[in-house]
Amino acid sequence: MPLKKEEISQKFLNFAENECKGSSHLYEYLSLKIAKDEQILDLCTYSRSGQPVPNLLFGAVHYLLLKGMEHYLKGFYPSIDGARMPEGAFPYFKDFCLKYENEIISLLQTKLVQTNEVRRCAYLYPVFCFIFKKTKKPLAIFEIGTSAGLQLLWDKYSYSYTNYEEVVGNKSSKLHLASELKGENLPFINQTPPPVASRIGFDINAVDLTDENERLWLKSLIWPEHKERLMMFEKAASCFLDNPVSLIEGDGVTLLNKYAEKVSLENTVCIYHTHVANQMSAETKVLLLNKVDSIGKKRDVFHIYNNIQDKYLHLDYYIKGVMHEHTIAETDGHGRWFRWMGTN
Repeated sequence: MPLKKEEISQKFLNFAENECKGSSHLYEYLSLKIAKDEQILDLCTYSRSGQPVPNLLFGAVHYLLLKGMEHYLKGFYPSIDGARMPEGAFPYFKDFCLKYENEIISLLQTKLVQTNEVRRCAYLYPVFCFIFKKTKKPLAIFEIGTSAGLQLLWDKYSYSYTNYEEVVGNKSSKLHLASELKGENLPFINQTPPPVASRIGFDINAVDLTDENERLWLKSLIWPEHKERLMMFEKAASCFLDNPVSLIEGDGVTLLNKYAEKVSLENTVCIYHTHVANQMSAETKVLLLNKVDSIGKKRDVFHIYNNIQDKYLHLDYYIKGVMHEHTIAETDGHGRWFRWMGTN
């Protein structure tokens, strides 16, 4: 069922306050204006069901600007070398939306918000270190909602953390990810990555990084001020092309058991997804947890996730049929920092 304009307006207000503040001055300013504008809210009603509307609209506009649509609006986008201050951008943003209304509607109806926030690997890395320490077996990893598969290559990147003096991970990597570790709890972190026996990513719309338009869409979902995120995306995409990964187009929740059953008992099954469950229905979330439970009755399995019960990073695992549940970290959505809560 399409969202009502009142609901969409509230989503933009929440987006401005909870996600943009301190991160994107342009999107924060525009979101507050959009929340009160009937014409733009009307336009947003064309968004695909279940999609985060603000991200989708901003991605569509950014995509058209990156494709070369000429308009005064581009001067407000640092990603296109614009240097104008956000205040004053809204009249031009609205004009652009109305001028390219048909193109934007087409994108709202056909595209998905599939961010590839590769720096989230910085908080996933210590989780995989913990799992390997616990099981002493190579990891068979499955990512649900993998998009272009960049987080599947977490063992191919190098990392640095506050409170840790040395760089860890793959020290010869093209991509280095730095993250602030807040609080007093420090996770166990391997100097070298745990061994990965196999890796598969599932997505209902797996992204082909060799397709110029698909790659441009992913770049358009990166916020205009976030040049470091864009740099990390480009390096991770290059790494992916050097290390091809198996991406399965389909519903990962439905396909999970089929592929998990094929994994040797000599390896540890690890299922993970970050900022994906917020796009799942309540029924799908329950189904996913039940699927993991069914796997856990037959073999050891680890499940890393957020946005099912709450925003925190969770690790549920089954060893010899016994379930263990941990809330392990508070995380920044872009992976810039995390607060480790720990595991037993």
